[in-house]
Amino acid sequence: MTAKKDKAFVPILEKRLSETTADDLLAANKVSTTIYLRKAHKFALDMDWLPRSVIPKRRWPAVVYKQKRAITLEEHEKVIENEKNPEWRAFYNLHWHISGSQSDIACLKAEDVNWKEKVIAFLRMKTGSVVQFHFGSEVENILFDLPGDGQLLRNLCKMREQDRAKQFIRRCGFAKVSKGVSLHCSRYAWAERARKAGYPERFAKEALGHNSKAVHRAYAKHAQVRVPS
Repeated sequence: MTAKKDKAFVPILEKRLSETTADDLLAANKVSTTIYLRKAHKFALDMDWLPRSVIPKRRWPAVVYKQKRAITLEEHEKVIENEKNPEWRAFYNLHWHISGSQSDIACLKAEDVNWKEKVIAFLRMKTGSVVQFHFGSEVENILFDLPGDGQLLRNLCKMREQDRAKQFIRRCGFAKVSKGVSLHCSRYAWAERARKAGYPERFAKEALGHNSKAVHRAYAKHAQVRVPS
């Protein structure tokens, strides 16, 4: 249903599958559209709905993703300075310090916090993998001002992921933060800080909930690391 909303699919939605040409498929030049089309094309071949490939496997256009980067400390501070709502401020600060996915952080519960051991632990919504890490005094101060039971960010947890993302982009605009910064950029920032500080990779992976070394290294690849002599 998400793919169907893409305007790039309008010219082919009413076409018979057997009448679809290579030009119809190549006309879509968006990354997400190309990915959806390749999946649909492969599925149609596997189900024998097509007698042969419309586009040979090696002739599909290469998928080129936009360059992703980490949000800087200066940009984060600008956003916090311009945010007056205490719940949103707590959300952005937790995102910076913990850097889980935005839905995981928005739906943190009081029982996810072990005050005695100073540990936050939860299961990622996306993968079900365990995320746990110790927190310091800055995160402790943020958590201290949040509810002591149930959802920590009760209003934000009820919001859709897209709405939280749009709100952050609007806040970046008010704070005069460069375009291209999203909530997800905090995860890149955390990974880069961890690598720069010499944090063991296996622990950084666990903190971010990454199951793959390749994915984690992609997040941390722009870290400026000074190797001791």
